[in-house]
Amino acid sequence: MEFRQLQYAVQIAQERNFSRAAEKLHIAQPSLSQQLSKLEKEIGVLLFRRTTNSVELTHAGEIFVDRAQKIWDAMEQLKSEMADISQTKKGKVVIGTMPITGSHLLPHVLPSFHSIYPDIDLVLVEDTSTSNLERMTAQGKNDLCLLSLPLTDPALTWEPLVDEEILLAVPSQHPLLPQNGAPVEEVPLASLQDEPFILLKRGQGFRQLTMDLCEQAGFRPNVVFESSNIETVQSLVAAGMGVALVPAFIARAPRIEFVPAYLPLAGRPARTLVIAYREGRYMSHAASAFMQTLKSMVAERFGGRAGTP
Repeated sequence: MEFRQLQYAVQIAQERNFSRAAEKLHIAQPSLSQQLSKLEKEIGVLLFRRTTNSVELTHAGEIFVDRAQKIWDAMEQLKSEMADISQTKKGKVVIGTMPITGSHLLPHVLPSFHSIYPDIDLVLVEDTSTSNLERMTAQGKNDLCLLSLPLTDPALTWEPLVDEEILLAVPSQHPLLPQNGAPVEEVPLASLQDEPFILLKRGQGFRQLTMDLCEQAGFRPNVVFESSNIETVQSLVAAGMGVALVPAFIARAPRIEFVPAYLPLAGRPARTLVIAYREGRYMSHAASAFMQTLKSMVAERFGGRAGTP
């Protein structure tokens, strides 16, 4: 049994398709099929059931792939540990992030980190799906990941960064805005049940947070528009098409031509941003240094909470 054969079996299990697995492994499909057949002959069990349209794990295959993944992870961790020993300040950190979070946090930390650790490569992996980011981090594809609570993957652990207040974005002429110099008042979320809402598309974590907050207030939002981009959401609000809930970091630094007004919500709801990683996985010196730099920057800039701009 060769080490590369373990990698091949794991990749086939992930893709459930020989062509895609071969492409990811950068080998020819016939070579991949030949190596798998050789492996199955050597261990005496069938790992995959092949049909015209699918590839499915057998019971033996599930056990084999689970063990193979652990062996592969252990080997990768061993490589990381040895690299740290031989190159104290060199390495690579793969950071997963939602665009909505990373675009407003990372510009503050990356220049500072690079000035201290110029020989450490940082690789950003952006995805609009929190479940995808959690899965990639749990599989060890990301060293660290910027997420918001709650996390759903039990393989992940996390350290808190900051509580980010959730604000209400409204058009500039909305009746909820204070008139004639009156003080700004907190808006009860329940009072918005008849408002048209503009939300992020399904699969994005902040959309689910909006749905949860509205349901806790006793209603389901009347969704009139959806977008995959939080800045498009804000532009539509500014154009008078509805209202939206927006994280405070976004409200602090809008990068759009048409800017809505922002109001605090009653009870000051917030989401907790965290830096997550796979529990029990070796963390390189480079990843640990980045995490500490990020935590220090957030603490210095925002303290314990990021609120109304």
